[in-house]
Amino acid sequence: MIGSLISGIVAVVIALGLTALAALVWPTPWTLQQAMVAVGTASFFAAFFAQIGRKQGEDYRETIVFNRGGGEVRHMVGNAVMKPKFLGGEEPDTAGKDRRALLADWLTAPDNPFFARNVSNRIWAHFFGKGIVEPVDDVRVSNPPSNPELLDALADKLIEYNYDFKAVVRDICNSQAYQRSTVRNESNAQDELNFAHGNVRRIQAEMMLDCISQATQTKDKFQGLPLGARAVQIADGRTSTYFLTTFGRATRETVCACEVVTDPNLSQALHLLNGDTVQNKIGQGGLVKTLLDGGKTPEQAIESIYIRCLSRKPNAEETAKLMEVVQQAANPQQGLEDVFWAVLNSREFIFNH
Repeated sequence: MIGSLISGIVAVVIALGLTALAALVWPTPWTLQQAMVAVGTASFFAAFFAQIGRKQGEDYRETIVFNRGGGEVRHMVGNAVMKPKFLGGEEPDTAGKDRRALLADWLTAPDNPFFARNVSNRIWAHFFGKGIVEPVDDVRVSNPPSNPELLDALADKLIEYNYDFKAVVRDICNSQAYQRSTVRNESNAQDELNFAHGNVRRIQAEMMLDCISQATQTKDKFQGLPLGARAVQIADGRTSTYFLTTFGRATRETVCACEVVTDPNLSQALHLLNGDTVQNKIGQGGLVKTLLDGGKTPEQAIESIYIRCLSRKPNAEETAKLMEVVQQAANPQQGLEDVFWAVLNSREFIFNH
């Protein structure tokens, strides 16, 4: 019970971006009076989740979360019943109502100064590799946004769109800021604050595995999911593979965005070069054989591989160099599979740029 309450509190705190309140979960050197206030605040907020129930679904993999309609949180010290209370606000009328719905309405209310800004910042960070407030989990007065006007505009748009994430994503991806080149010039060479240039970023673990599987026309099997499920569909942090672990998939032990690791390292390079993931998928998918059996010439097959993996055609210089690889191989299929392997290991495929 306590674990589910704490999980609920942390989830909402992170959604709001209130680092100060998140500190309730991690001990700090407080005075007794501060600790009592913190426990009281946490108890008021935990009361929104006190009536959550869980039961097993017909499928053993399914857990049904529902409103039990009863249950209260008591103060850890005084044992008094703690009624639900919004942060810095009033006690809502919860009689006959789902407390989660009340909390959701409060979170997304237009006059809530925290939620829309924090969500917008996280969406921005997903596409740019860093947030307007960075780190995205460290929202406090002493860590102001690099561009407060931009953050306010994004938050206003999110509210205007009634929290339609796709609409905000469309605006961001159509912006000049997102479409800027990663190649720097004299005017932005030293600028790391104002999104004056693109940043080269390694693709996250789940998406990289899905990209390799899609490019090679192969299917993955993960525990608890059907054959062909995508890695991004894995909900359980304990379900993983050697590839996902090596490339920094979050274990989901906490709700902190810092669990995701996108920094490249030697283990990742060695696995791509010498591991069995890429090579096995090239063989299993049989894409090269399919291209050749379909009547494509080696040059046309190389073009198809480039379009499939890099969304562009190879230039004349690239085609000439890769044709040398094909001609030196024992047969065209082997040579083209080597080309396919090289493209999947290229920086252009592995990194957002």
